[in-house]
Amino acid sequence: MTTVLIADDQPMQRFGFRMLLESQDDMTVVGEAGNGNEAVHLVARHHPDVVLMDIRMPGLDGIEATRRIIASGARTRTRILIVTTFDLDEYAYDGLRAGASGFLVKDALPEELLAGIRAVAAGDAVVAPTLTRRLLDAYVQHLPAVPGAPAASDPRITALTEREREILTVIGQGWSNTEIAARLHLAESTVKTHVTRILAKTGARDRVQAVILAYDTRLVTPT
Repeated sequence: MTTVLIADDQPMQRFGFRMLLESQDDMTVVGEAGNGNEAVHLVARHHPDVVLMDIRMPGLDGIEATRRIIASGARTRTRILIVTTFDLDEYAYDGLRAGASGFLVKDALPEELLAGIRAVAAGDAVVAPTLTRRLLDAYVQHLPAVPGAPAASDPRITALTEREREILTVIGQGWSNTEIAARLHLAESTVKTHVTRILAKTGARDRVQAVILAYDTRLVTPT
């Protein structure tokens, strides 16, 4: 059973989410928060599998709430799915950098929202790789300014093998596992194994965070 916390300042939006989620046999809502402070408090109390996190909330917003939840250590269990009005909202980018596992637009179809929650709960990324690349390209000015710093010196990737570094690079370029397998002449199961090892070695929780890492370390640069 996937447990979900809904954080949104609009009561009707929370009601709609709850009705949808509780119609599913594999999901249950463990709490609702109207602002970021409530979300942080309820995550500490209930340890939900997934938080549906709105960005614009009074007081503590969804980005800072995400940052605090991740910093608290809830990252070992709780994953955060940002919900936003526009698919290229710069706040969604900030949410991903704060530790969210993906984002969806608020007007996503019910089946898309449900699939997103299930994917995040399973440890997968919700944002399509190509959309993630577009998002990061649009807001690349937010990346740390480290011109000329060699990627190989970054401690997050020094433990990677040459093949793993190659695969991290193409993940950052938006390649899916199927594309990686076809273009690098590998079995898809082998690619999945490499991706799992990359996430473990770098500390990235999911594919979205791996893409951000590829940009941060300059393995990938905007086109």
